Amino acid sequence: MLDIRIEKTTNPKPIPDESDPLVFGTIFTDHMFVMDYDTEKGWYDPRVIPYQPLSLDPSAMVFHYGQEMFEGLKAYKAVDGRTLLFRPNKNIERANNTNRRICIPTIPEEDFLQAIQTIVKVDEAWIPHKEGTSLYIRPFIIATDPYLGVRPSNTYKFIIILSPVGAYYPEGLDPVKIWIEDEYVRAVRGGLGEAKTGANYVASMKAQDKAHEGGYSQVLWLDGVERKYIEEVGAMNIFFKIDGTIVTPKLSGSILPGVTRDSVICLCKHWGIPVEEKKISIDEIYEAYQKGKLEEVFGTGTAAVISPVKELKWDEHIMEISGGKIGELSQKFYDTVTGIQLGKIKDELGWTVEVK
Repeated sequence: MLDIRIEKTTNPKPIPDESDPLVFGTIFTDHMFVMDYDTEKGWYDPRVIPYQPLSLDPSAMVFHYGQEMFEGLKAYKAVDGRTLLFRPNKNIERANNTNRRICIPTIPEEDFLQAIQTIVKVDEAWIPHKEGTSLYIRPFIIATDPYLGVRPSNTYKFIIILSPVGAYYPEGLDPVKIWIEDEYVRAVRGGLGEAKTGANYVASMKAQDKAHEGGYSQVLWLDGVERKYIEEVGAMNIFFKIDGTIVTPKLSGSILPGVTRDSVICLCKHWGIPVEEKKISIDEIYEAYQKGKLEEVFGTGTAAVISPVKELKWDEHIMEISGGKIGELSQKFYDTVTGIQLGKIKDELGWTVEVK
């Protein structure tokens, strides 16, 4: 168990009013968690301190070789007043898998969870209550060795910051338009596609700009080898309801294993809805659309939870989904996941963890 030192701010910031808009990722709470690492001490000096800038050497390895990982999860204020985390152990598991992939020392799961719970408890007053809002939790690790050379760092900082947020997309739960990218490549098997690290996202920015210029919210990536198999959306995993069956690309090493993705698959099995994880091509999706069998499309992710899709653009083909409205099953997934997160629905699957 970590012996976490807590230093409270003497200059607290004003907490946003419930009527204030919470633009995702723009407001930050009063405190941050920090823990250091070096090869002799291991992880040491866990502390909660006032939110503040970092002081790093210009030669810190994170700036030059991109050795960093990050995660994203949320804390929710339940209807009965409890503070709940949603499946934090899945995020911690994924964080440590990312750490292994990019040669960052892992953090014991119980210590990682204790750090999250501690910082959330300190800034618990920042958790918004309005429907559709939450406290976004961003744990990350950066390499801090002042060294210009390609090798794993010997020193790191593990930091957790918090941000009260509203909807990830400006559209909220309104269906979004997705651009299918077949020119640029985000990831390939054996690369960093299944790791949650900055390099996995910066590779997507060029195509993201192209999509935005065309009036589309996000990019749907195809595989990096044949440019034909569906992978994931820039900030979400993707699901299709085809002739009554829920289909999502099989994890292949180039797709991020999303926590909400796993939750939707678990719910399908729990409800007895046919669900398949498989390799599926864009040609198959378009064929299902032409035959009238593409019934719903939606993305899943911690930030957006469930994001229904109303349009897919592939080359010159425009696929309009569900009449531009959220599908019945997409709505059910959203209502169930958010209902569990907020304590409105009984947590039969043991997914929530209370912050005490």
